[in-house]
Amino acid sequence: MLIHPWDAARDREEWQTWLRTRDFGQLAANGVNGGPPILVPTHFLFDGGKEVVLHLARPNPIWPAIEACPTVVVSVHDDYAYIPTGWRADSPETGVPTSYYASVQLTCVAEIVDGKEGKMEILRRQLAHHQPDGDHGETRADSGPYHRMLPAIRGLRLEVVGVRAKFKFDDHRPVEQRERIAAELAARDLPHDAGAREQQLRRLSRAV
Repeated sequence: MLIHPWDAARDREEWQTWLRTRDFGQLAANGVNGGPPILVPTHFLFDGGKEVVLHLARPNPIWPAIEACPTVVVSVHDDYAYIPTGWRADSPETGVPTSYYASVQLTCVAEIVDGKEGKMEILRRQLAHHQPDGDHGETRADSGPYHRMLPAIRGLRLEVVGVRAKFKFDDHRPVEQRERIAAELAARDLPHDAGAREQQLRRLSRAV
């Protein structure tokens, strides 16, 4: 991922705050024996610091890849929008389009969890995150509605060893132009425009 200086996260808190409110992305592992990378869309739980946990079905094709090389990447992107030619220039004929988006890529070292209690602990943490009201079954490794399903899954603990974070919202452009684009995003109001506008204005507010 290319990160220009003006697109970089301003500090650790910026990307951590953004990522804490997102829990779905892609888990990527190197292909085995020269094969293409393995990409798995998945929910995950980021602890806000150095660990990501998740679980996947035992037949998932990513397991041989992780066993061959435990270095993986968790990639998350959101708040994206297409910015048309005319929004960045005086006319559509002279403008250059671009994409706005936020993206965080975590390089991690994976530990596969196969023990019953270890897998249930991951499930407990994920359920506490996704269903904080506790409206789910008992989470015990030896009883309750889920323990018989444990053999069908494997858990993952991912130690975060590197971070690449990008917030691409034209920070190198004049303030007046960025304010105009924010107004265009509000008027167009496509599904992701509000999120892109929020990130753009947040970055803009720290620059002025």
